[in-house]
Amino acid sequence: MKRGKILLAEDQSDWLTEQLRDPELCVAYLNAALAEGDQAAFMLALRNVAKARGGVTAIARASGMNRVALSRALSAAGNPELRSLTKILGASGLEFKVVRKGTRRQQRGPHPRAKPRTRSSRDAQRGARA
Repeated sequence: MKRGKILLAEDQSDWLTEQLRDPELCVAYLNAALAEGDQAAFMLALRNVAKARGGVTAIARASGMNRVALSRALSAAGNPELRSLTKILGASGLEFKVVRKGTRRQQRGPHPRAKPRTRSSRDAQRGARA
């Protein structure tokens, strides 16, 4: 086997910044980071979204936050208060929402392995409640 040049990984930050200019992609990106359950991953994603939406200075101006405080909040070790998080998201054109767990599955329909309820099983349930 011939050995050739080892190709170095290319920096993808410019590509990511360009992609995150799409608000729908920002929502999906932040939700995926949030689903990981890792605060550092979510803060990195939020930092990338802020960069794509004009940078720290623009977000600080739009949110009314101090630029230094915003930079600290968006750092890997950042732990912003809910108020700050809401301001950052709002300045990015996004909002923070809470939805009932399992809402996405219900929008797609019943679980594929779920047994369809028959009339007799519904009647049995009604009889058991009475």
